[in-house]
Amino acid sequence: MKKMIDHRIASRREALGLLGVGAVFAAGVSPAFAAKLQQTAVAYQTTAKDGKKCSDCNLYVDPKACKSVDGEISPDGWCRLWVKKA
Repeated sequence: MKKMIDHRIASRREALGLLGVGAVFAAGVSPAFAAKLQQTAVAYQTTAKDGKKCSDCNLYVDPKACKSVDGEISPDGWCRLWVKKA
């Protein structure tokens, strides 16, 4: 039972972190102070979803990085933080 409770707390923290990052980006502020999120926390995948891919996202940094997600990022990937480039 203890493990279950700990897992729920971690999931709640991840969800709140995503909401906070989303709010910052919605406000148009670049959170230079914020740590990058883990790929699993944003449901990152190496393939596009519904025609949306990282290389078309405002957060993507050429050649294989993201302003908000940690690790190597595929230009053809996708995650929940996807924001269309202006």
